[in-house]
Amino acid sequence: MSEIPAGVRTMAPVSDAATRVVLVRHGESRCSVAGVVGGHHGCRGLTDIGVRQAQALAARLARTGELAGAGALYSSVLPRALETAAVIAPAVGAGAGAVADCDLCELHPGDADGLGWAEYRRRYGEPDWDADPATTIAPGGESWTGFVDRASSGVARVAGAHRGGLVVIVCHGGVVESTLLAFLAVTGRPRLKLRTEHTSLTEWEHDAEGWRLLRYNDAGHLGPGLR
Repeated sequence: MSEIPAGVRTMAPVSDAATRVVLVRHGESRCSVAGVVGGHHGCRGLTDIGVRQAQALAARLARTGELAGAGALYSSVLPRALETAAVIAPAVGAGAGAVADCDLCELHPGDADGLGWAEYRRRYGEPDWDADPATTIAPGGESWTGFVDRASSGVARVAGAHRGGLVVIVCHGGVVESTLLAFLAVTGRPRLKLRTEHTSLTEWEHDAEGWRLLRYNDAGHLGPGLR
């Protein structure tokens, strides 16, 4: 998707009272490249490419001003999200940095946290969430349906705390997918298996009539070598 220039929106806001919520996926992570389950213990922050992706987004936002004046910046508590948030904070006017909130984290992996994916599959198998989305990923971890409920409710709660304003949330591909399933009321909440780009923007608008998706996977700032 091409970059949206300053002042241009994919949809006109329905009312001045609408709340805008922009979800930013984190940059490329070390745990993903290493093939490690990246929960609270397994996440080791951004790769060098991930840092450059976040810097590219920050430069875009500083140039276009499209998220200037955000009322708040939130982040998952995982290092890959917190590091991304720290890079873009100046471009969204968040001088105090991001508010960390665990409800905005990727699916909690429980006992699988920090394992290599091959070792995880050897110990626990792999849940067939297409057949049974209520199966947990590992002991102490979440199911797909539990994750979708937790993550989408976390985004809705943050939006409710900033009614009529603009809030930016640095989170994860799974969180973005969770909002699509919950806010668009997808029956059964199946996995969409989307390929949400690192540091892409997904924008929602919310008012008394409900949720409207304004844009998804806007990563026009990622040039060659950053996708």
